[in-house]
Amino acid sequence: MTTDSAAAPLPTLRADLLDRLAQPGTYDLAVIGGGATGLGVALDAAVRGYRVVLVESHDFAKGTSSRATKLVHGGVRYLAQGNIALVREALHERTTLLHNAPHLAQPLAFVMPSYKFWETPFYGVGLKMYDALAGKAGLGATEFLGRAEALRCLPTARPEGLKGGVKYWDGQFDDARLALALARTAAAHGALLVNYCPARELIHEAGKVAGLVCEDAETGRRFEIRAACVVNATGVWVDGLRQQDGEATGNPVRPMVAPSQGVHIVVDRDFLPSDHALMVPKTADGRVLFAVPWLGKLILGTTDSPRHDLAREPLALPEEVAFILGESARYLSRAPTAADVRSIWVGLRPLVKPQDEDAGNTKAISREHTVAVGRSGLVTVTGGKWTTYRAMAEDVLQKCVADGLLAPRAASRTSDLPVVGAPAAAVPQRLCDAQGLHSYGTEAPVVAALPGAGIELAPGLTEAMVRFAARHEYARTVEDVLARRSRLLFLDARQAAALAPAVAALLREELGIDPQLQPFLALAQQYAELPL
Repeated sequence: MTTDSAAAPLPTLRADLLDRLAQPGTYDLAVIGGGATGLGVALDAAVRGYRVVLVESHDFAKGTSSRATKLVHGGVRYLAQGNIALVREALHERTTLLHNAPHLAQPLAFVMPSYKFWETPFYGVGLKMYDALAGKAGLGATEFLGRAEALRCLPTARPEGLKGGVKYWDGQFDDARLALALARTAAAHGALLVNYCPARELIHEAGKVAGLVCEDAETGRRFEIRAACVVNATGVWVDGLRQQDGEATGNPVRPMVAPSQGVHIVVDRDFLPSDHALMVPKTADGRVLFAVPWLGKLILGTTDSPRHDLAREPLALPEEVAFILGESARYLSRAPTAADVRSIWVGLRPLVKPQDEDAGNTKAISREHTVAVGRSGLVTVTGGKWTTYRAMAEDVLQKCVADGLLAPRAASRTSDLPVVGAPAAAVPQRLCDAQGLHSYGTEAPVVAALPGAGIELAPGLTEAMVRFAARHEYARTVEDVLARRSRLLFLDARQAAALAPAVAALLREELGIDPQLQPFLALAQQYAELPL
């Protein structure tokens, strides 16, 4: 297998993947869950030389991992909480991610506007500490801004009462496309990854996990996968697999995840026509508010509300939308209204619940990740955030080796491992601009050579990109293309719905299967409509 990120893409014919899945034998590692964490574990293990298989019930990054605020960050609010170790680790991983995926991640300047005299020195000193923790990995020095400078950076910030601000640097990325790049990089190193293949049950022998049974969601065909080590990396859904494991072995388990809901609203860029993001560290109720430029639009958010269900497509609550729009009105001279919303999307965060505390307040629950090994040997990992996915994977494999579930191999090599498509120096285009070929990096010429390269369906989406998604990027449905290969559903849900029939026709031509047009149209309507 090639390890060169500039190599031609590997085809992802599903029939070939399922044929490999049906072959007898025992894997070193089976990963359940194709989000940031599971993909990171699969990649790290494959690079070390383990025989790896990963199955995902839906599409890669279908859940939380495609619904982040698109920030690669050390966590300014964690610094305020005094969690220095978490911030230092995240800042290190921020640099690593920007280095390994330059076509999908880049530095981004943030401005905290000050409407009280004490805010600039107070937050500025804290952000200088942020710089100090980053050290040589810093992306730019924190600056104290006067009123005129703050307005130059944030031209549509509310000018009344503005005293100045603080400018600092963090990172921004395309979460779903990074997840896809991790999957394809793991495949290039020999791992077998299959989406739309849910794990239906665990295999136990003598009280120990010995593998899993998975099922092709398209045909119902079942596969028995044997593995020395099984990792449960299903995000907010980890407790379902843990309960199944506990019932099979007679070892009851207590839930370890308390889901928290984050809502994001997308509006046109002219509400903040700047390459700088706006960050409010403390809103009226103590939460953080972002206004982040991304792919030609502006993301407003996010909320942090406890949830007690695990919906695959959670709905925003009316009070969450009111909070985001109301707080935006306090800081923008022209406030977005409900009529201005292009898309609204919700993600569930897997916050780790203290086993002896109530889970009602998500601010008191750990944002750090947890790796736990059950009595059966089932390894569960949850919590954390996108920025630290690689460090989480290292911790998982270290735990697997320490508990004798994996034979020791070489240390992790992912800290300096470019993902598929990196570097992207040949296609210089800022991530914040409308998405073009930049996100394909060194694979851009391959996309440009496909039929339909000159036929634009929407800004930043051509027929060739749809064909590339079907042939090389595991895409099976209209949603896969318009939500995660292209990000159009997240940017403008109504436009995505309008393009869906054309995308469906291309997928039907490429794959010869039902591309699930009607379910996507229903989903796009959900993303386009605000809750009443």
